[in-house]
Amino acid sequence: MNRPGSLQGKISRRGLLAGAALGGFFGLLGRPAAEAQSTNPWAVSKAAPTPWRNWSGGLVAHPAGRFSPATESELVDFLSSTRGPIRPVGSGHSFSPLVPTDGQLIVIDQLAGLLAHDRDRLTATFGAGTRLSDMGQPLTEVGQAMLNLPDIDRQTLAGATATATHGTGIDFTCLSGFVSQLRLITPQGEVLDVAPDSHPALFNAARVSLGALGLVTRMTLQNRTVYKLKSRNWVQRTEDVLQDFDTSAAAHRHFEMFPLTHADYALVLAIDETDEAINNPPPDPEQEAATANALGAIAALPPAQRRVQLNALAEQIEPTEQVDWSYRILSNIRNSRFNEMEYSVPLHAGADCLREILATITRLEVDVSMPLEYRYVSRDDTWLGMSSGDEDHAAISIHRRAGEDYRPYFDLIEPIFWKYQGRPHWGKIHSLRSAELRELYPHFEEFQAVRRQLDPDGRLLNPHLRELFEG
Repeated sequence: MNRPGSLQGKISRRGLLAGAALGGFFGLLGRPAAEAQSTNPWAVSKAAPTPWRNWSGGLVAHPAGRFSPATESELVDFLSSTRGPIRPVGSGHSFSPLVPTDGQLIVIDQLAGLLAHDRDRLTATFGAGTRLSDMGQPLTEVGQAMLNLPDIDRQTLAGATATATHGTGIDFTCLSGFVSQLRLITPQGEVLDVAPDSHPALFNAARVSLGALGLVTRMTLQNRTVYKLKSRNWVQRTEDVLQDFDTSAAAHRHFEMFPLTHADYALVLAIDETDEAINNPPPDPEQEAATANALGAIAALPPAQRRVQLNALAEQIEPTEQVDWSYRILSNIRNSRFNEMEYSVPLHAGADCLREILATITRLEVDVSMPLEYRYVSRDDTWLGMSSGDEDHAAISIHRRAGEDYRPYFDLIEPIFWKYQGRPHWGKIHSLRSAELRELYPHFEEFQAVRRQLDPDGRLLNPHLRELFEG
């Protein structure tokens, strides 16, 4: 096989990630258009409404109608005066079927924006329908910044915390761990202001609730002062990165890697705080085009024949650096859509779990080109968080481009996660049910008791949630 030497000196990590085979995951070329939402707060459709689809297009629902309250009072009136199934919906970025219902969808887009802030305590209260991507600038204007962010910021604050969405860093919990207070409106229309001192049990349940306790309308977050970050990207042999991962994770504010399938290399990302001047240029279109051509040629090969070519390509990738405000470094834009499975495993088992996944993909010649993602997340005290409890966790993600059948690949890898006591990301695809979940989460039954108390009629349960809690 020929080495792709014509690309020597022209490939950067950013260029590789924007290429045809991997760009579907990292999507660095622009933000997808926002889904249209109703602007009428009392828009409950009487005729068959437009079907709802999630971000990846893999989930479709035919709700009886949509209700988009402009105020919390309107939401209270609606809930207290209606019956039947309801489900909250944000940006629809979950890959698991948390939203689909044949009842009413409650769209919280209008309950958004910065509502209050405390300069001394460095806290800020947002409407729970605020997109994460819309929080950075308002916080900057009041001298604050979020402690961490996930690598995709399209989700609403309510949706991200309800599913224990997290960023990267051994010193950082999921986003739900930054919540200091929230407002929850029950399916009967009761308004509860929930804080650790006033409702300690409910506070631990409601921060990661899967939308099964009520409608969260506002959240107060613990933040910090505004800061800049410097990201450094390079390519390194996967096994070498794994051998030193604990040391690297402790040495950097954020550290993660993206192992390439059918190759010996991983894309590595380290992020640290800096006072350097902002330097975050856009990708080079010529690099992107050249890399796309090379990746397209490699992807056309049978999986067993890709390693030599992918290794040669990886060895040409030049390290890159970017400096910008924290929220512009921590999150990325994803142009092309995909489906994802993610599990967290106890930290001590992370490397072995990742090795087994990569070995399985190679041994069975699985035709997948999208890289995996491997990172650490700190423990938290929520009841249903992926890393809740007494041990930090390693989060491992696998991906398949939207439009491809992800089931054979995900069905093959999921039992490996189970072998290592993995917990599923609530917003990602998984097949666990209540019997297995009860064994993984010590507070599962306590959460169930709170859920039954707040929603005795099961208005918030759709088929997926019934399987999780009653199956």
